[in-house]
Order: sequence, then structure tokens, then C-alpha cells
Amino acid sequence: MNGSEFHKCIKTSHRFFIHLKMALKHNNPGSFRLMSKIKQVMGLLLGLGLFILALPICEAVAQSAHPFGIPTEEVPNPGANIDAVPATRPSQMWADQTRSEVVGRYGMVTTSQPLASAAGLGVLQKGGNAIDAAVAAAAVLTITEPGSHSLGGDTWALVWSAKDRKLYALNASGWSPGKWTPEYFMDKGYEDMPGSGVDAITIPGAIAGWDALLSRFGTLTFRETLEPAAVMAEEGFPVAERTARDIRIVAEDLDEDLAASWLIDGAAPLPYSILKVPDHARAFRLLQEQGRDGFYRGDIAQAIVEKIESIGGVMSLEDLAEYEPEWTDPITTSYHGYDIFQLAPNNQGFASLGMLNILEVCMPQLGFSLAELGARDPMYWHLLIEAKKLAYADLHSYNADPRFASPDLDRLLDKEYAAAFCSEIDPESARPAGKIDELDEGTVYLATADRWGNMVSFVSSTFSAFGSKVGVPGFGFPLQNRGSGFVLDEGHPNIVAPRKRPFHTIMAGFIMKDEQPLMAFGNMGGATQPQAHAQHIINMIDLGMNVQATSDAARFDHSQNRDAVSLDLYLYDLIGDSLKAKGHEVNRSRAVGGGYQGIFFERHSSLPLPILTGNGGLKEEYQGPVNGVYRAGADHRKDGSAYGW
Repeated sequence: MNGSEFHKCIKTSHRFFIHLKMALKHNNPGSFRLMSKIKQVMGLLLGLGLFILALPICEAVAQSAHPFGIPTEEVPNPGANIDAVPATRPSQMWADQTRSEVVGRYGMVTTSQPLASAAGLGVLQKGGNAIDAAVAAAAVLTITEPGSHSLGGDTWALVWSAKDRKLYALNASGWSPGKWTPEYFMDKGYEDMPGSGVDAITIPGAIAGWDALLSRFGTLTFRETLEPAAVMAEEGFPVAERTARDIRIVAEDLDEDLAASWLIDGAAPLPYSILKVPDHARAFRLLQEQGRDGFYRGDIAQAIVEKIESIGGVMSLEDLAEYEPEWTDPITTSYHGYDIFQLAPNNQGFASLGMLNILEVCMPQLGFSLAELGARDPMYWHLLIEAKKLAYADLHSYNADPRFASPDLDRLLDKEYAAAFCSEIDPESARPAGKIDELDEGTVYLATADRWGNMVSFVSSTFSAFGSKVGVPGFGFPLQNRGSGFVLDEGHPNIVAPRKRPFHTIMAGFIMKDEQPLMAFGNMGGATQPQAHAQHIINMIDLGMNVQATSDAARFDHSQNRDAVSLDLYLYDLIGDSLKAKGHEVNRSRAVGGGYQGIFFERHSSLPLPILTGNGGLKEEYQGPVNGVYRAGADHRKDGSAYGW
């Protein structure tokens, strides 16, 4: 029933009362006085009372099949039918942002899912630090975003230790089974690495990574940090819009162990339904009791190996038990006076740094300034896309596990090396991109910060949606498909080998200025990530966007394999034809550019540093605020939210 029809019904009911009143007044004065009292009572319930009484006398009319936006199996996305004009924000400073930055001084958590952000914030408020909060939030994300992040996936992190005044890097990407050789795959008839199934599963590194983070920098254990996720898995959690969509897309591809945990009566859960995952809760409880050994040496390890062997794989208990993550040094370059940090290979972070180097060095030589061009000029986007193509060509030529074939990063990240690419960029014409296998996506990124000044840039993934599509019986989580990151090309540094880590897409970023921590940030989305990281840096440093504005701005996403550019709807309408005229293949798409989170630290020089007396920043007695302000943003392309305290 629409507004005019509702109004018509109310008028009809009002006439009904008028006629009843007159009849009672003429025939029975006592009844008339009674009617007056009734009308006084009805006056208190006017809206509801008149509507209920009006329904029998109003002609039945159609109304929304989805009041309050509640979905049905027939129409799981009622929002697709809404054509209302969006509202504007009152702020004159950042009028086109989807929301304000979130600010705080005692701590900050930003993730792609509000329940995870809340779990991390809860840990901070109970005295935990940024590292504890990152693990707690990551654990919740394994159930609220099961297609993107899993106990069976990998983890990487950059950690700014306020005590040490140093940035640390953690590589917790899993290695391949000991029996994986090129011949193993060729004997099975593979011409390329499989993208799913048992022969795409590498050792999960996430749990070992969480343990390494807590052991070195945390104040809490698995018992405390995993509790919010364990309770949520046992009691059930409300399924958010993005989670429901992501499960629905792959529901038919899940094996029986995954379907038993993540589907309801054989179908993907609808938005706002309640999903319980008791098998997943069982895994959390085991980890709380036994620590990482419960995963790599205990019942979970046994269940993983038995499942893989039963479907033709070769992972062994030794492959799991002997796995260790690695602490490494971050890699870095400068961009217009700021120090940009990324994770080292087998991660693809150096492509983002290479892209920034090319843009910083080549723009003056070509007679351009990105700041002067601005994000509405087609030339701005053309130059970014051309720099991306060149940086990714190096990425796919050299990236590999450095224990087997270490890329020469001193050369690849040198400014003079970048300058050699300037002649390859034609401002008037698109150059062809080198064709390579496109890399999939299925990732979560989060950032945390605490009152003591610790900051964490954290990323984790199963790679494709639900990874290999193979689940672990009794524990309900998917195993990743990172093995598909290897190649079978003889002589390539990334060729598959036993106990080798594959080409890895997920990456975490960090920015410093004058040796001071400035920002933890990241962007999800497989091959999207290096180019998205570079775009955020340019948005903030060249164009002056804040931490939320860079998330809300349209991004491009260039596919090296298809040599095609995807642009968000409004950006395409603005510059699509101009890019086509330069020779680009351009697609008009929605939600281009993955999902971003970031925390910026604005230090106040007048405030003293937090007092750190504990062991490496652990169990600090200081309980005051940080010496400045944290500002955070989160991406509306996901269900993202930032919470400050």
C-alpha cells in the first residue's frame, strides 16, 4: 500500500467514526459519552488503531513485497529494485564521502566486516594491544567472510612496534607439499596449475602466523583472542549482505563438508538470517586448548591429511608439522618525500612500489603533474594505467619464493631503473600489456592501532572464493588454493617445487614520514592490489584526499591478461570514450577496485610519547591515550566499518 492509498484508508475510517458518533448521539446519549471516552483512548493509538480498523472497510491494495528490505528466496536482493535518489552529506569539507573518517585516541580497528571490527575493538577496550586486536578480528572474519578468509588460508602482516620504533614484516604463506614437482602435475595430465581441487591446496599458514604475531608482540593468547569468534560460531551470527552474496555465488561448487557448515538446508543463507557453524567453533575451541599444535600436529592436521588423501592428494602430516612462518624485512621506496613500505616476495608488493617509482620519475620527463591533471582528466588515468602495465610485467617475470629464486629488488626498485621506462609511455597511445595468467581474489584486509602507538597492517586469504572448494570434515573450514599461483614453465623462477611458497597476491601497506609511523593501509582483490595501493598513495599524497575519501573515490582496475581496463560506472561515463580513443579496451563495471581499509596516525608534537615500560611493549602499565589522533576509513564496496575508541 503506497502513501496515497494509506491516506485514503485513514480518511475512510475517519468518516466511519463520524457516522457512528452521530448515530450514537441521536439514539443513546449514554452510548455517546462512552464513545467519547473510546475516542480519547483511540487518540493515543491513532496511527495504529485507525489503520487496523480501516483495513476491513478499505479495498485491499498491493504493498511492497519486501517491507523493511527483508529478502525472500525469490528476490534475495530487494535493493536492486530501489530507484530513490541518494542523499547528500551536510559537510562542506568532504561533501562527497560516503561517511566521515572515524577518529579515536585509545585505539582503532578497521575491517571489511562490522562484527570483526567490534571484536577487535572489544579486545582493545579490555587491555589488549593492536596485535591482539588484529588476531581477534581476523578470527571473526573466518566465519563472517568464509569465502575470503579461512583457518585454511595464509596471513601476512606489517607490525609497527612502538617499543622498538621499528617496522617488522611477517610472511605466513604456506609452502607446497613435499611431493609436489612439475612431474607430479604433468603425470596427472595438467598443462597449467589447477585452480581448484586437491592439487591446488598448499599448507595453511594463517594459524602459524597468528601464533607468531601473538608470541612476539601480543599480550594475550589464543584463549582470549579467539573467544569472540568461538562464541559467534556457536551461537550464530547475522549474515550480512555481502556475505550472503559471496556464499550464494559459489554455493553449488562447495564440497559436502563445506556445504554442511555454510549452507542452510542446502541453500545459501539469505541476508539477515542467523548462521551457526558448530564445526568451526570446534576448531576454535581446540586452538584455545592446544595452541598452534592443535592445528599442525593434532586432530585438525589429521583431518586435513585424511581428507586430502581420500580425494587423491599428497599432503603429509610432516608437511604440516614442519611448517614455520618467517619474519622478514619490509621493502620500501620513497614517493614525493614519503616512505612507502610493502611486504617482500613471494608477495607482489614490489609491483606497487615499482609503479610509484615510474610515476614519480617519468611524469616530469613527460611534462605532466598528476596533482595538476587531477582525477577528472583522462590523461591522468592513461598515465596511471601505462605505469601499471610496466610494473606488472616485472612482477610476473621475477616474483617467486626468495628461498628458491630471489628477485633483484635493489635493481627493480631503483629510481634509475624506473627512469628507463619513461620512453615506453606514450601520452597519446596505449601500449600492449604483456599477457600473463590472471590472478584470482578472495581476501580480507584489516588494520589496528592502540594507545601505546603500535600499528598493524594485516592481510589474509584463501585466494579464490572458498579457496580450493575443499572443506575439512569435522571442522568446517575451506582449504586455500594458493598452489594455483605456481607455474609449470621450465626455467621460470616461480615453477612449482617441494616445500616452496607460490606467487602470492595478498599484500599489506605502510607509510612513514621522517622515520615516524603514519599509516597502515591495504586493499583486497587479487591482481587488483598493487595498482590499488598505488592509487591510494596518489590520492592522498598528490590529490590531498583523506583516509576515507581515497576509499570512496573511483579506481581503475587493469587486467594484464586481457589487457582491458574496468572503470566504475560514473568514471566510465566521464573518461571512457577518451581512453578508448587512446587505444584502451574499457569496460563499465560496478564496485571496481576491491575493498580498502586504512588507519592514519596524526601525531601531535606537543604531546609526550606513551610511557612504555613493559617487555617489548607487552603488558604496559600506561593507560592513557596515544600522543595524537587515529583517523580511519573503510570501503563501502564491502561491508566495511572502522571503530575508534
